[in-house]
Amino acid sequence: MSFVESEERIALRKAVAEFAAKYGPEYFTGKARAGEKTTELWEEAGKLGYLGVAVPEEYGGGGGGIGDLAAVCEEMAAAGCPLLLMVVSPAICATVIARFGTDEQKSKWLPGFADGTVKMAFAITEPDAGSNAHKLKTHVRRDGDDWVLNGTKTYISGVDEVDAVLVVAIQETGPVLVIVPTDAEGFTWHEIDMDIVMPEKQFTLFFDDVRLPSDAVVGSPDQGLLQIFAGLNPERIMGASMGTGTARHAISKAVAYAQQRTVWDTPIGAHQGIAHPLAKIHVEVELARLMTQKAAALYDSGRDKQAGEAANMAKYAAGEAVAAAVDQAIQTHGGNGLTREFGLASMLAASRLSRIAPVSREMVLNFVAQNSLKLPRSY
Repeated sequence: MSFVESEERIALRKAVAEFAAKYGPEYFTGKARAGEKTTELWEEAGKLGYLGVAVPEEYGGGGGGIGDLAAVCEEMAAAGCPLLLMVVSPAICATVIARFGTDEQKSKWLPGFADGTVKMAFAITEPDAGSNAHKLKTHVRRDGDDWVLNGTKTYISGVDEVDAVLVVAIQETGPVLVIVPTDAEGFTWHEIDMDIVMPEKQFTLFFDDVRLPSDAVVGSPDQGLLQIFAGLNPERIMGASMGTGTARHAISKAVAYAQQRTVWDTPIGAHQGIAHPLAKIHVEVELARLMTQKAAALYDSGRDKQAGEAANMAKYAAGEAVAAAVDQAIQTHGGNGLTREFGLASMLAASRLSRIAPVSREMVLNFVAQNSLKLPRSY
């Protein structure tokens, strides 16, 4: 593994940063506050190939790895445009279908993932089952050539703007992943009223005898567990990338303010009480970025077990870094940090989300304690 990104990856970052800067935080936050979608941003990113960098070339993608897609996600967030559905649609759903889908499923879905014309949500969390996937109750059964799905999912992102949902369900032989079109009969959803400024909404989903065709289950029905882990590692890597990108955005705003805001004819950034906290967070963000790149490199090389450990660590480090970065950026701005003009207060709830989802920091520490340190389980 190289600690220096390839020239191609660096060029990709530069191009995405320049593209996202055309939209910027004013566009993104304005859309979120108005209850609108960032459709123009998503569509242009798709046409330019940024959403499909990790889709195989034979299906119209860039043929890269999750590290390339994570770089796109990070640079978008660093420009003030953190696209939550990037963590879900091209990272989880496209990856699972590319690795495990039938030839027909790949041909049907992957070209749309590649150019951004297809969006897919991912549904695993239930009211009584979050990190404990063994307690999932949403179930699917065979009925002739069809599948029939029943159950409930909650805190599922972006269902109102996707074509289908990749649902984790239980059948007699274990978990399976089922593709459910959003217009399927018996499938309804209810928006969760969130106090967070994001274009993507959160939903509770209800499946009431949803009848699906035989090809709704991804690949082989006996590979569900492998498929789940194939999707969760990219989810953590992408979540970490969005976190580090958002942290970079917050710190850049804080640094700019600390350079131009003067007290007694001295920029406030000259004072160690302002400079040292920002420097400390910059170090923490760079460490989180490095772990994220390691996790992506392990995943792209096929070392799923090692990638799982690194992806969890990257997610933890990025969550802590972005929460600290936004908090310190607000503190650096003083009262201005809470005004709409400076655009930091709206980032506060989203930065805390990085410590909760897609896996909480407590569950990451449980994972590290049990798997990395070989300590006994408490549950």
